[in-house]
Amino acid sequence: MKTLYLVRHAKSSWKFDVIDHERPLNELGLEDGPKMAAHIAATMPKPDLLMSSDALRAKTTAVFFAKAFTIPDTEIILNHKMYDFEGRDLVEVIQSVGDEVDTLMVFGHNNAMTNFVNSYGDLRVDNVATAAFTAITFEIHSWQDLIPGKTIYHKAPKEL
Repeated sequence: MKTLYLVRHAKSSWKFDVIDHERPLNELGLEDGPKMAAHIAATMPKPDLLMSSDALRAKTTAVFFAKAFTIPDTEIILNHKMYDFEGRDLVEVIQSVGDEVDTLMVFGHNNAMTNFVNSYGDLRVDNVATAAFTAITFEIHSWQDLIPGKTIYHKAPKEL
């Protein structure tokens, strides 16, 4: 069995004149990110591997979760293919993960997160909120064999 944790990056700022890839988190994101990370680290088993989009807002969110799980942030694998807004590249990245990883945590963007959660989980989510967390289990032994699974947990910051 494999378990996938999906986290949409925390709320980002449009206040700065930077390219989309370099947008930082706003005040709400800087508040919700650590709060969600602490809640999830207290609720869910520690992941074997953390992978994130290399966009600043996703990386920053991943660091909050790494700290909450006491994983050095240097162990977060950054992947530009996860700077994906539809989900095709996200699926490809997940399928490329080694079979030794049983619990994978990924940090990315909408609409990729909502599309993935609705395509591969069994709980319909209209929109995966910023900083929201979803866990899906799969009856597979290899990530390459990714098939729809069972959503075992979904939480958004406003639900804390």
